Amino acid sequence: MADHLPETLKPFFHRATEAQERLAKLEAALASTKIDSTDTTLVEETSEIKSKLEEANETVKQEQNKVEELTIEKEKLTIENEKQRYRILHLVRALKDADEKLERLSK
Repeated sequence: MADHLPETLKPFFHRATEAQERLAKLEAALASTKIDSTDTTLVEETSEIKSKLEEANETVKQEQNKVEELTIEKEKLTIENEKQRYRILHLVRALKDADEKLERLSK
């Protein structure tokens, strides 16, 4: 997917991907840790870490959505730009034709 992104959006995609990888590692480490239910501080710390992981994961998703939105917007603007170039080309041609006709009439 990163191959299809414009250069300006690749750093965002890279950061989001790195964050997801870190989250996956932390989640795996968290899942492999056995929690003693009698140790309330450990349970609280684990809950806090899990909450932070969920927040970070949500942030990553939001960044990815922004990247997708920016990519779509860029595509729309590129299409509109091409349409305007096409119109300008034809207007310039029409103007040249009109100038030539005017020159022929004035001779």
